[in-house]
Amino acid sequence: MTEEQTSALEQDIAKARRVLGHRNLVFVGLMGAGKSVIGRLVAQMLDIPFVDSDHEIERVSRMTIEELFQTYGEPEFRALEARVIKRLLKSGPRVLSTGGGAFMNDTTRAMVLTSGLSVWLKADLDILWARVSKRDTRPLLKTANPKQTLSTLLDQRYPVYAQARLTVQSRDEPKEIIAAEAIAAIARLDHRQDTVSTS
Repeated sequence: MTEEQTSALEQDIAKARRVLGHRNLVFVGLMGAGKSVIGRLVAQMLDIPFVDSDHEIERVSRMTIEELFQTYGEPEFRALEARVIKRLLKSGPRVLSTGGGAFMNDTTRAMVLTSGLSVWLKADLDILWARVSKRDTRPLLKTANPKQTLSTLLDQRYPVYAQARLTVQSRDEPKEIIAAEAIAAIARLDHRQDTVSTS
């Protein structure tokens, strides 16, 4: 990174902190989009805490996401997820990474849009598949054709994710670049209050 790029990033970080204020920065998007990886890095850059809602759910329930799905089913899991996210949104600022289905829940989405600043990490199917196919811990992908299932989820969810305040393209680039683009998108809200997209 050149001295000029470093200076620009530092200015963006200062602006992004102002824009965020006491709100939470909430990353939404499909599994494999990089919400935890990018979210954690953005939190470091902004010097605020990071929390992953899935990890928080596992901590409070003392069960894995997979176990919760198997034991209680998806509707019960979504209800628990909504309660956890509601609690997390009450204090900030921090960066919050959410599970892929969280923003699809009407209650959760309304809370995020009202009291947080939402960023959709948008990724193409091939990028997502390359990332999620390395592990078999995704309850929603335990199907006969997991790539087709992922494609169906993409078709169903992308119009809803598009309601997020900002969109940042997640792609096959170093995480530092995507994180810097997310911060730049937030910083631009300092100048104009309409939705800014880097896609």
